[in-house]
Amino acid sequence: LAEVDAIANNPDAPSFANTIVPLEKSGDDLGNVFTYWGIWSSNMSSPEFRAIQQEMAPKLSEFSSKITQNDKLFARIRAIYEGDEYKSLDAAQQRVVWLTYDGFASNGATLEGAAKERYAAINQRLAELGTKFANNVLADEEGYVTYISGDQLSGLPESFVKAAAAAASQREHDGEYAITNTRSSMAPFLTYSDERDLRETVWRTYYNRGDNGGEYDNNAIIAETLQLRDERVKLLGYGNYAEWRLQNRMAKTPDNALELMEAVWPAALARVREEVTEMQAIVDADGGGFKIAPWDYRYYMEKVRQAKYDLNSDEVKQYLQLGKLREAMFFVAGELFNFKFTAVPEGSVPVWHEDVGVWEVTDKTTGKAVGLWYLDPFARPGKRSGAWMTGYRSHDTLGGVAKTPLVSNNSNFIKGAPGEPVLISWDDAGTYFHEFGHALHGLSSNVDYPTLNSGVRDYTEFQSQLLERWLTTDKVIDNYLVHHQTGEPIPAELVAKIKAAATFNQGFSTTEYLASALVDMRYHTVDPTGIDPDAFERATLADLGMPDEIVMRHRSPQFG
Repeated sequence: LAEVDAIANNPDAPSFANTIVPLEKSGDDLGNVFTYWGIWSSNMSSPEFRAIQQEMAPKLSEFSSKITQNDKLFARIRAIYEGDEYKSLDAAQQRVVWLTYDGFASNGATLEGAAKERYAAINQRLAELGTKFANNVLADEEGYVTYISGDQLSGLPESFVKAAAAAASQREHDGEYAITNTRSSMAPFLTYSDERDLRETVWRTYYNRGDNGGEYDNNAIIAETLQLRDERVKLLGYGNYAEWRLQNRMAKTPDNALELMEAVWPAALARVREEVTEMQAIVDADGGGFKIAPWDYRYYMEKVRQAKYDLNSDEVKQYLQLGKLREAMFFVAGELFNFKFTAVPEGSVPVWHEDVGVWEVTDKTTGKAVGLWYLDPFARPGKRSGAWMTGYRSHDTLGGVAKTPLVSNNSNFIKGAPGEPVLISWDDAGTYFHEFGHALHGLSSNVDYPTLNSGVRDYTEFQSQLLERWLTTDKVIDNYLVHHQTGEPIPAELVAKIKAAATFNQGFSTTEYLASALVDMRYHTVDPTGIDPDAFERATLADLGMPDEIVMRHRSPQFG
């Protein structure tokens, strides 16, 4: 705050050099603290740390508000944005000024008096609620583990069984098998387990995270969050939260986003009906005597896949070793970006867990340092679920010397027994490449000003979606998809089957994802007064015609 106050109280007339540049340079020490804070909250959380988070969240929000609501500072920023100097700045400098001005204005800097105080108070409460929401989900993921015995393993692949045994031993349940409450454990179990009752148990455990009643239930948090988000943006003059959130995204308006989603929705539903018909035929032929339920979808779609394409997902996994896929990603980065990845000696760079590896990234031609890439691949207690990329330090040249980026990819693959290769699904391999695309974005950054490191959120996803495509290129397939036991390359016949089935199960994939987006959009475009999130979710899905056989990918109590 002392740095900010010095900028705000500068007696000289506002200029890019005496206001924007020092503002860009400020906060490095605190930024480093936040880096460690983020590592711990996402990768190494514990009940004790979560208690600290809960205490600190409103305080950190208050700190942020003291910057964005500093009247003198904003007056200087506005003077630059609206003044003659702005026209003489280069494109990058103009972009920094606009982003700075808009960041302040869209976060309450233009408000006065009681409205400004209320805006800051809302931010503090939302920070508190958001922290509690995320910690509740993590607590449910840690607290609900399904343990099964050796006679309940029918249908499960050997690699999954070994990983489940290791997970159970880690939790002091030797002799049992742990189905942890993460997608990386849930999805393969629902795909392969012959035990229908257990599939239902695992499905309910996963999809009810944050929705179990009691201490870690998120429904009341959702209701208050929606109310406060609505109140906050209306202080700024917006009609609803969606308008505020989308103003600087590619879609621009809620109507544009809805138009795209609603154009796809009917076709997705029609495909789901076809998929359910195919699955139900197998159930009936086997004398199952039941209708397809959400915990059956993955299991019977795998049977349909085998019947239609003679393609067994577990057979494909034998050629998808995590280590070899990492090598494939390095190869792609070398071909496309001229990057070389070299593992740093163990212990030479501090890491937060023994599973974390670090690679130095250099330019293949010049040898010039590009940055460091961290990989934290495995699920463990205290680590949030999913897969993501994080930037620990971004590139800029503002201090006269270029800062090299420090980026990380974090996943939740199931760690196998010592010495056993980690085998993953084709879908997970695509996600692995996708998230690596975000890391390459961070490593490729070449900007002068820190503010310019961040792209428009929805556009950054497009770049990573492109990188996924390199998984299916011949050079990657021929050189890196090799059998984990024999070392033989994946057969051409199997590759042909994979490509033939490339759009298989898209009814399920598209519908579960779109349902999440449509429900989220409706949450943030209606009057949230008195909303019951659980009832609202059910009513919205019913109105959309959501098939009973599918649940939205990101249910409200789990995805903030």
